[in-house]
Amino acid sequence: MRAIQMLGHGKVAVLDDVPRPEPQEGEVLVQVRYAAICGSNIAPYTSVGRWAEGEYPKPPGWDGHENVGTIVESRLAGWEPGTVVLAHPQDYCGFADFIRARPPGLVRLPEEGDPAPWIAAQPLATVLRAMNRTGPVIGQRCAVVGQGPMGLVFTHLLGRLGAAEVIGIDLLAWRLEWARRLGATHVVDASATDPVEAVRELTGGEMVDFAVEAVGFPDALDTAARLPRRFGRLMVFGVPRFKTQVFPLEHVFRSEMEAVASVGGECVHFFNTAVEMMVQGRVDIGAMVRPRVPFAEAARAFEMYANREEGTLKLVLELEEKRD
Repeated sequence: MRAIQMLGHGKVAVLDDVPRPEPQEGEVLVQVRYAAICGSNIAPYTSVGRWAEGEYPKPPGWDGHENVGTIVESRLAGWEPGTVVLAHPQDYCGFADFIRARPPGLVRLPEEGDPAPWIAAQPLATVLRAMNRTGPVIGQRCAVVGQGPMGLVFTHLLGRLGAAEVIGIDLLAWRLEWARRLGATHVVDASATDPVEAVRELTGGEMVDFAVEAVGFPDALDTAARLPRRFGRLMVFGVPRFKTQVFPLEHVFRSEMEAVASVGGECVHFFNTAVEMMVQGRVDIGAMVRPRVPFAEAARAFEMYANREEGTLKLVLELEEKRD
């Protein structure tokens, strides 16, 4: 079986002789067709911040956790071989030909059509969990700092949840084009203007009711924390690169702001909802699943994602239908 192994700073390799996992009682074995790279994979890949102290190499397949594939072996009643599924690997080693999975991190997918876009249901589930931890946004002004894949899902979902305005903020112009495509009412190019002042101007000085930080770097959190109005809300979502960092606490305190954090690892409980929303057309995020890169070219794929190459959003690695 093949698996990607993270060897150290900026280095990954595809191994060809990794033992195939054996499903336990209550699990299925999934042959992976698509494995997506997540932003949370890039910090350990680049050894940024707290990851500089990490030990390498990592276990083969680590830290892949976004997979679409086909059940090939089952020890779980009602789940037959041949079923196409969205699957969360039990051991977080999803950059591999085969993974073990079980409910709730296992959801049936439509058998017809291209299965790749369904991988977007996983990041959607993480955003649904985050929104479940905060208040409603109907009729409210919202801002999302960071328009990478996760920020774009927030931007899209906030509009579908009834937000009156959604302001997308990013340093990259091509990402802002995607923000508009997915429903942003306004965009701010943070490479060309002070995003806090830009939001103040867009809102007539009132600022926003709800701000999301979807990056994980200190400057992004600093920006997001300065966007809510008094008694507004802040969602801390980006995976932190550093164990500690500067935070505008006095501003947050004086604003009497509500701050909530959400960790994506518990998203499996929202898998069914995310898939159903996509099936029913209540969200439309499949187009952001791009580009597709052969599994054998994993090193190139990680560099593309780390360098934020234009058009690189929810990048997926394509696995051939093979490998024992």
